[in-house]
Amino acid sequence: MAIDVIDEKLLSVLQENARISISELSKKINLSLSAVSERLKKLENNRVILKYTAILDPTEMEKHIAAIAMFSFEGDGGQDEVIKYIENNDCVLSCSRVAGNWDYIVKVCAKNQSALQETFDAIKRLRGVVRFSSMVLLDDIKIRYSVPPVATK
Repeated sequence: MAIDVIDEKLLSVLQENARISISELSKKINLSLSAVSERLKKLENNRVILKYTAILDPTEMEKHIAAIAMFSFEGDGGQDEVIKYIENNDCVLSCSRVAGNWDYIVKVCAKNQSALQETFDAIKRLRGVVRFSSMVLLDDIKIRYSVPPVATK
């Protein structure tokens, strides 16, 4: 779907505050209520907007330590087991299959060092995992939850 400059502005405002009312949104982008509603529906139906969500403070959820882990497999076995573990583990915030020296990279957020170690140990025990490395995150310099909107037409 082609994104015009009005869609770009609409998406930028939504990224700052997805709870904004359609009335307030229409004022910010200088468009009628019905035009804003129509554009939103079109962006949702074309899967430009994938979801509206609440972003929680990890510390308030008693998650005090975060880390990145990289791991690799030997052979073809075990990847389904790893994916199932990753999908069912609430400590895992993200998981990406990558090219290069590792097969997967995960971001983990845990209550404490012990809980983090338990998660890492569980990953290392999964069938086929042969290499594992991790780094504790000290500070977030930048976190962006979505790509910035860019007009394409």
